[in-house]
Amino acid sequence: MTETAPTTLADLRSEIDRIDSTMHALLMERSSIIETLIAVKKTQVSGSAFRPGREADIMKRLALSHRGLLPLDTIESIWRTIIATFTYVQANYSVHADVSGGDAAMRDSARFHFGFTVPFVTHEDAQAVISAVAESAGDLGIFRMDLGASAGVWWRDLIGSDRPKIIARLPFIERRDHPAGTPVYCIAKPLADAAVREIVLYAARVERWSDALRAGLAQHLAEVSASAADGSHLSLLVAASGESDQAAIRAALAPAGLSDFAEIGSHAARFAFKPTR
Repeated sequence: MTETAPTTLADLRSEIDRIDSTMHALLMERSSIIETLIAVKKTQVSGSAFRPGREADIMKRLALSHRGLLPLDTIESIWRTIIATFTYVQANYSVHADVSGGDAAMRDSARFHFGFTVPFVTHEDAQAVISAVAESAGDLGIFRMDLGASAGVWWRDLIGSDRPKIIARLPFIERRDHPAGTPVYCIAKPLADAAVREIVLYAARVERWSDALRAGLAQHLAEVSASAADGSHLSLLVAASGESDQAAIRAALAPAGLSDFAEIGSHAARFAFKPTR
């Protein structure tokens, strides 16, 4: 005998209550697994709980499988909050943000991607965010990608094996009218085995700008994301495909009088989402 689908308002509300209870039970089950994970880590080599590549994979799967009336914005925000909060209970951390370009957009980005449990700390510029992350046990930092030249050569503060590195570019899912659409970099202390290298970022210093520079970099799937005067030199932030050869990128910069070149982070390539109708 086939069970009939609920048709009355009371039946439908009962089904919603059942689903809500199931979701809560699953979250508690997830919490129990995290408790076990924390106990296991106490007997093993500890490390950062952040896994940018895994988070990007989860978000991509959610976007590809999502259907129905519920906006993807809501699904993304819920899952980002779940991931960020369970990371927080494994090892408390704060999110430091540069609000020199405005507090509202950065606060929206932090709350959308990390929820309300994780403390949100504001700073006056990107350099202060980098310093705060460097001095912390395991905090994150976010600042706008479109910082102007007046923000200084902040990317050079990421040079060095023990300095913070860019680990993500948010938001990861690219779509129109994103509720937290301000493009930001996310930094953390170096992640030994958790970084994703679809896009690799470099800090470079050259003697002069060359008209052939952009074309030369483009041949190796690289581009200048930002530039600023650096004394008598010009400092560049270069973004390149993770498949690009580092030596080839250096060679493309050489005609401009390259004086130094260092990797300062990497992140997942953005996932373009086109909603189905």
